[in-house]
Amino acid sequence: MLKISHSTADYEAGTDEAGRGCLAGPVTAAAVLFPTNFNNLLVNDSKQLSEKTREILRPLIEFEAISFAVTHLYPPEIDEINILNASMKAMQESILCLNPVPEFIIVDGNRALNAKLGIKSKTGKQFSKLEMDLLQSIPNESIIKGDSKYLSIASASILAKTYRDEYMNTIHEEFPMYNWKKNKGYPTKEHREAIKKYGTTKYHRMSFRLLPDQLVLDL
Repeated sequence: MLKISHSTADYEAGTDEAGRGCLAGPVTAAAVLFPTNFNNLLVNDSKQLSEKTREILRPLIEFEAISFAVTHLYPPEIDEINILNASMKAMQESILCLNPVPEFIIVDGNRALNAKLGIKSKTGKQFSKLEMDLLQSIPNESIIKGDSKYLSIASASILAKTYRDEYMNTIHEEFPMYNWKKNKGYPTKEHREAIKKYGTTKYHRMSFRLLPDQLVLDL
């Protein structure tokens, strides 16, 4: 059974991201703030759940949460500030949308939420000093495999995954040859063969290694 909280704070939020290793589409982060009496035996790391179960849990999580937020950061910004910074920035943006402000934050992974603040980009959100000060003021802790240990992080992973999948299903209709409805932008053999055949789109991350060395784009 996953734990409801890591700290003694009344308002502890969990945050996680989805899509960091994809060749196309956004990196998506979510943050979830639950009441201290929340419990759900089905909630788990989104990677351990079927698509059907994730879709069932999404509205339940949103209904039970005191507050939640989801943020997409798109390929132009990912290419500009790199995927690690984009993943962290997406989580920071999600946290800023929570109401009330959390008193403690747990983050999936090994990097503190405020390890790098105020990352500037041409296309994305610009953090104000007030927002940076707020993020800096909230105690937070990164937890390796936190999405398999804490309900709030696991729920954030479910929201991030389902919202990102929904987005990829939508852009699949625009470029069906990449089969994003199935691969969700991940580097499958099918996806890479489509890139080789059809080239790239505005949704591809151009800073990523889109093709292995033995394949090159005809530009």
